[in-house]
Amino acid sequence: MLTESPREQWGSKLGFILAAAGSAIGLGNIWKFPYIAGENGGSSFIIIYLICIAVIGLPVLVGEILLGRTTQRNPVGAFKALNGSKFWAGVGGMGVVAGFLILSFYAVIAGWSIGYIYQSISGDFFQYADPAKAADHFVALTKDVVWIVSYFALFMIITMSVVYAGVQKGIERGSKIMMPLLLLLLIFVMIRGITLPGSGEGLKFIFNPDWSHVNGQTILIALGHAFFTLSMGMGAMLTYGSYMSKKDSVLSSAIQIVILDTFIALIAGVAIFTSVFAVGLDASGGPGLIFHTLPAVFTIMPGGQIIGTIFFILLTIAALTSAISLLEVITAYFIDEKGWSRHKAVIVFGTVTFIIGLPSALSFNVLADFNIFGKNFFDLVDYLASNILLPLGGLFIAIFIAYVWKFDKALIALKDGSEKIFNKNPLIITLWQIFIKYFAPVLIFLVLLSSIGVL
Repeated sequence: MLTESPREQWGSKLGFILAAAGSAIGLGNIWKFPYIAGENGGSSFIIIYLICIAVIGLPVLVGEILLGRTTQRNPVGAFKALNGSKFWAGVGGMGVVAGFLILSFYAVIAGWSIGYIYQSISGDFFQYADPAKAADHFVALTKDVVWIVSYFALFMIITMSVVYAGVQKGIERGSKIMMPLLLLLLIFVMIRGITLPGSGEGLKFIFNPDWSHVNGQTILIALGHAFFTLSMGMGAMLTYGSYMSKKDSVLSSAIQIVILDTFIALIAGVAIFTSVFAVGLDASGGPGLIFHTLPAVFTIMPGGQIIGTIFFILLTIAALTSAISLLEVITAYFIDEKGWSRHKAVIVFGTVTFIIGLPSALSFNVLADFNIFGKNFFDLVDYLASNILLPLGGLFIAIFIAYVWKFDKALIALKDGSEKIFNKNPLIITLWQIFIKYFAPVLIFLVLLSSIGVL
């Protein structure tokens, strides 16, 4: 039995933009985009990435938001409302499961960020100017069951508190505070990095075009990041779209989300790599860059304790805005489909997420030697959700819009709130149809094959 309560909506278009951009902007923006850009040709990779965003990211993002706004339902309810098939309802359910699994291990990493705020304030890691020693310190912390589980629990409590308060009073209000704060803190860290002697090498690392690094694998990496960076395939954008008013333009909202997401990633790249190169440390390391190399950078850097504290605060904010959207997907499902109250859904499934996430947290200590298919629990859940469920979700969304829902119905819904844009630029409609019907399914399938190691 479905709830009879009126469905919550965003209080403003800005609230939706900031919340949706917050969902897209997560830990990956802070370390992954700058790193893969630098390793794959700098600005030449960025050019390829922007093309991939235009061809695959933006069209599918528009489609996912549109499904939510049209039906005013969660991922399962949206597909049921437009088709009624159990298969397509199952596709929506796959998005809910993906969001649930991702949150269970993502919150563990986010807990590290909170822990490192304390590490920075207390000065604990400012005795490790050598990244290898900083890495050893990080490993020692993650082997401490109390440390890792406590910060994991704290992060989940904060996430649950925001979602518990509701769409307007919790998610929207929180996003209007956290997103500007994130941007201001990131700009501050970027300016500090640029002003350091030797920072120019960091700028070259990111922006110097080197086409010799560009090959087929580079394009696959750009395609994959263009898809994953926008939080697609897990039902988050669909759920957030379901709280939109039909007066708001899906197209202009999606464009603004993409611009903000990319802008933040570029600023993060400048902030991190100007600092790393200025102190003469190695910019490689992927995820380890955050918890291994940067503590050493802040140790060497003048004023590093302040900058380090600010950095891990903004990293926690980025993680939180994404985690909120993941918990909201689960919450919206139980509100819409099962008639639960928001408070009950948040408390129950926030707690269940924490319990399911415990093996991921313990994968770094007491369960370190426990493997399934050669992976510890943390890596297995990450692989299943990120490499299989997300690309499959995005692939099915593109197929559903183009071949099941079909454009005659989809375009009627898309034009709501966007009449002026389409009247002035009718080519946009044609391009969206071509990209969502032909390019997106093929390219997302390539992302899926690449993710599981076939390509």
